[in-house]
Amino acid sequence: MLLTHGALRAALPPVAATIGNFDGVHLGHQAMLGRVTAAARARRLASCVFTFEPHPREFFSPAAAPTRLSSLREKCGLIGSFGIERVHVRRFDGAFAGLAPEAFVRDLLARELKARWVLVGEDFRFGAKRAGDAALLRRLGDAHGVEVETMPNVLHAGQRVSSSAVRRALAAGDLAAAEALLGRPYCISGRVVHGDKLGRALGFATANVQLRHNRPPLTGIYAVRVQGAGDDARPGVASLGVRPTVTASGKAVLEVHLFDFSRELYGSHLRVEFLHKIRDEEKYPDLETLRAQIARDCEVARALLMEPRHV
Repeated sequence: MLLTHGALRAALPPVAATIGNFDGVHLGHQAMLGRVTAAARARRLASCVFTFEPHPREFFSPAAAPTRLSSLREKCGLIGSFGIERVHVRRFDGAFAGLAPEAFVRDLLARELKARWVLVGEDFRFGAKRAGDAALLRRLGDAHGVEVETMPNVLHAGQRVSSSAVRRALAAGDLAAAEALLGRPYCISGRVVHGDKLGRALGFATANVQLRHNRPPLTGIYAVRVQGAGDDARPGVASLGVRPTVTASGKAVLEVHLFDFSRELYGSHLRVEFLHKIRDEEKYPDLETLRAQIARDCEVARALLMEPRHV
């Protein structure tokens, strides 16, 4: 998959594209990716996703923006796994936010991206102050040689599949509901970096997985499956939160203890799949109490991961 950024100078082929944030790449997004790849094949175009960084709501109101389900790297990797040939990332800044709908279609879609066919959701908005909608996009597309198609909402169990619905499920600790909306277990990927080595001192060595954003969509203690620590997936227990017993920094940290594993993982890139929530994060009076609780968490996680669907 080709990843392109910003204003394009290279001579690239025309595309069939879809536009959006694609945070989490849930079932609704996946349906759009499938439609784009089919349209691209039928029209002999390259398939493309046009997305933004940062999320528009992070630009306009950082404090009120939703938590991220996926980093840009994770998002692009997921999009590529569904057969998309190219992801084009545009920086969402003041100049981009101020584009009139006409300029968005004429300059970005038709000229820069060379889009010949575009798929959007029914509620798609674009241009300065979200002035453009799908109907306007279709009219402007007709004027600039861009065919426009809209896709209806994708439903699961009568519920509209959306990034917001996935966030609600994760915040509630309902990993099964999140998995149903995503079509896979929710996961966080990152490189293993050095931490304070507290887990090792307590007898439970942990891999400190670097988070790309300080506001993960879920917190607590989880039974997990980890990819990247060898050829096979490995079971473990993960703590995701601010570690109130040992620090008052308020910074979120993802620590993973792999069962029956002793190899060093610094520099490795791990994918942590969250399969069961064990409990919420708690503050303990001392490290010995914390140690005892970690031991109990490991026992619970081992039992949960022995369920037939995880073995």
